[in-house]
Amino acid sequence: MKKLQFDYNVIDEVIAEWGVKPGSIIPILQGVQEKYNYLPEEIFPYIAKKLNVSEARIYGVATFYENFSLKPKGKFIIKICDGTACHVRKSIPNLERFYKELGLSEKKITTDDLGFTVQTVACLGACSLAPALMVSSSGKPDKVYANVHPDQVSEIIKELRKEL
Repeated sequence: MKKLQFDYNVIDEVIAEWGVKPGSIIPILQGVQEKYNYLPEEIFPYIAKKLNVSEARIYGVATFYENFSLKPKGKFIIKICDGTACHVRKSIPNLERFYKELGLSEKKITTDDLGFTVQTVACLGACSLAPALMVSSSGKPDKVYANVHPDQVSEIIKELRKEL
């Protein structure tokens, strides 16, 4: 998997936005993750020093909240809804098709080129569109796909690959 480069100036900008105080840990981590799609553990000592808190505290917050990821995610994060309505309307075959076409699995959710991450979510809140999925990409509005059938997955991937 390719290694992402990160810039401490970007991290300084996020810290400046939220202030140098322990109460800013969560929004700072959110800001960094928004920039890189994950939290590189290499930055924890830097943030801890800037905020004058322990590295363990930064790590503790980053690992406590499920929304934070310590592993790099792809440019496109594909969230397959597996809530009740989507599950009943067969969302899992869509997930399996994405895994197959992108060479992913439950254990490997991100492509080696960091183009795609595929994951399930408990609910997208789009039950009337079931089975639904959402594609997120930094700096762009999320796009919801409705009534998705496994045969549509190839076209969705093809569409997204044009933007890689």
